Amino acid sequence: MSTTQTLPKWDMSVYFPGLSSPEFAAAVQGAVSSIDALEKRFEELAIAKREGPTTAEDVAHFEELLPIRNKLADDLRLVDAYISAFTTTDSRDELAQEKDSELDSQMARSRKLGKKFIAWVGSLDIDFLLANSQVARDHAYALQKTAVAASHLMEPDLEGLASDLELTGIVAWGKLHGNVTSQLEVSLEIDGELKKLPISAVRALAYEKSRDVRRNAYLAELSTWKATETPLAAAMNSIKGEVGLLAKRRGWDSPLDEALFGANIDRETLDAMLTAAKGAFPIFRRYMKAKARALGVEKLAFFDLFAPLGGEGKEWEYFEATDFVVEQFNSYSSKLGDFAARNFKENWIDAGPRPGKRDGAFCMGVRREESRILMNFKPSFGAVSTLAHELGHGYHNLCLANRTSWQKSTPMTLAETASIFCETIVRQAVLDTGTPQEKLTVLEASLQGTTQVVVDITSRFLFEQGVFDLRAKRELSAKELCELMRQSQLDTYGDGLDPEFLHPYMWAAKPHYYGRSFYNFPYMFGLLFGLGLYAIYRKESDTFHARYDELLSSTGLADAATLADGFGINIRTSAFWEASLAQIEDDVKLFEQLTA
Repeated sequence: MSTTQTLPKWDMSVYFPGLSSPEFAAAVQGAVSSIDALEKRFEELAIAKREGPTTAEDVAHFEELLPIRNKLADDLRLVDAYISAFTTTDSRDELAQEKDSELDSQMARSRKLGKKFIAWVGSLDIDFLLANSQVARDHAYALQKTAVAASHLMEPDLEGLASDLELTGIVAWGKLHGNVTSQLEVSLEIDGELKKLPISAVRALAYEKSRDVRRNAYLAELSTWKATETPLAAAMNSIKGEVGLLAKRRGWDSPLDEALFGANIDRETLDAMLTAAKGAFPIFRRYMKAKARALGVEKLAFFDLFAPLGGEGKEWEYFEATDFVVEQFNSYSSKLGDFAARNFKENWIDAGPRPGKRDGAFCMGVRREESRILMNFKPSFGAVSTLAHELGHGYHNLCLANRTSWQKSTPMTLAETASIFCETIVRQAVLDTGTPQEKLTVLEASLQGTTQVVVDITSRFLFEQGVFDLRAKRELSAKELCELMRQSQLDTYGDGLDPEFLHPYMWAAKPHYYGRSFYNFPYMFGLLFGLGLYAIYRKESDTFHARYDELLSSTGLADAATLADGFGINIRTSAFWEASLAQIEDDVKLFEQLTA
């Protein structure tokens, strides 16, 4: 089995020698000086919401300011990612936390300037700008979105105050959740010995073969969350309360409408997708019941969802996984395969779990086409799939490399496209050529993932909707949060899971609730949209690659419906979503056959 000692850590030395180095200090000071200069220039030009006709002088000011803002965004992205490389892998790193806090204040200043810029641009005649500026035409969609965003801004002084208070509000509460949960240790008896493990390692025991180990880890995890529920509930209440209040003051009908605007989709699209998902719940329950039979239990408990099936399931060592991913990516295109190989060669990945390191996985863009990936690798195909998923995000960044910062602004709905596509490449490789046992192992890993993204994500969506509705009236206790989460899981998993063994503390375990709102339905969109694109690739492989790369390069240039239309996809009707879900039903049928 792979160990944390043998797994690579990401290399950040290509950017700066260290957090205390003169080079890093100079980069941060450069960004601060740019913010200073931009603040001064905004004052000189009176950049704010204005009245009256748009003039040629306004066009000139727009063409002057936008490149400066794009450059500043790139500079801040680099130093922010560099600091995050330390805080996410060791939350006890006091120097990194100090630098993170210092940068937070500068990021707040930048956001305040951004809101002023939005208010100013939104008060201009967008059609006049587009007619008289190539720079504007290059950013047409961003301009149109900015006009809508500007209509939802409060008065400038209030927006400035909101930006200042973010540091002691949503940012601080989100940081509290991250720091508390990353440092949690769980006492657990393993092989007759009492051990203290980071909670990420305890959650990873859900993949163990022994049901007793899984059950004990699950019970110990719930006990640990209960002991920490008070500060986490306070963080949840504070964040959702702030988001809901600001959404109302800015004229949004609800935080969900604000999230849909940010996701570049509309209610019609969301309703079509969720309706199709609800209709497919019985398919996923069939899978869960088939897995229960294969495990020899009457009904799956929550701690059985990730249990490996009987037999000699293949254990994937990390470096075996990297070779496999490169091989399969090359079968799609050399561009994708070469990109993956570069990640491994240049150590862009921090692979193994360890104390203080954030749980889960993510990919963050750093500079131009360069990304960094954090994961907590386990020797299973599920981890191979996660690796492919995060590399897909990195490939998306590669396709966006030549766009300006404003053009790169990709919503989460479309940000999941390449990751799901890459997951599907490695999964299909085994399903096409593997032995029955290999197919079963990979199919199981895949269905674990799709069940999470369709069924569990819907439960998270229902939970968050419920929290926002109730939080608008009062604070929720930790007990109420648990009850709401449990009910959301009952409504989605249904009779597929044992109601006595759900996970009422999923609201504490998932960091997504403590950042942007509704960080859930975009995953389902990404899964089903990615599956739909992969089906098109299988039919039109000769002409697909260039169109696909252009789509990834354009995710900040149009809304999701417009980009989908380029592939003949109508995302506002349930038919497309049902077709993608039908692919998952085929997997369930094969799973039922292989486990019969």
